[in-house]
Amino acid sequence: MNHNNSFELNLFESFKEGDETAFTYFYDKYFRRIQSFSIQFIYDKDEAENLAQEAFLNLWQNRKDIESLNGIPSYLYTYAKSKCLNMIRHNKVKDKFKNDLLNQKERELDVEILNSVQFDTLELTELERLIQESISDLPPKTRAVFIKKRFENKKNAEIAEEMQVTLKAVEAHMTKALKILKTKLSDYLFLIFILIYNN
Repeated sequence: MNHNNSFELNLFESFKEGDETAFTYFYDKYFRRIQSFSIQFIYDKDEAENLAQEAFLNLWQNRKDIESLNGIPSYLYTYAKSKCLNMIRHNKVKDKFKNDLLNQKERELDVEILNSVQFDTLELTELERLIQESISDLPPKTRAVFIKKRFENKKNAEIAEEMQVTLKAVEAHMTKALKILKTKLSDYLFLIFILIYNN
């Protein structure tokens, strides 16, 4: 056993008996190491410093349970690692809560904006007329596919079977219908969106 080991063993025994000077020796020896170790997990110097201090406080309170000189760094590193992992888990929960809260706030603002829009009855009537006219103006097969899909809620396969056409033909008619309606109703898309959203 070399001199240093003998010196530290004596300090360790004093530390176990409650000698604050011995505790200060181990504090000075390990504090920065524990702080640096914690920073690798949580990337926050101040939090890492608080955590290191907490680790030493717990070491002092549980000193009688430490069985060997090597038990001091082992206790400190284990404590710090456990606290860092808890902090990471806690921050993940907090981040999720923040995201959920932000999404909820965004939805509330959307509804608030929509509620602030004053709908004009005449404008709505005019819009309904324009939509009906635009649908009526669609080519017959395209109109039939669009009505079955949008107003009768039928699946493409059902429509294809009823109209004796292929699935690709159904898709093509729907693409064509949406393209025509989008062009004809382009000035009213915002209002249509609001109506759909409110319903």
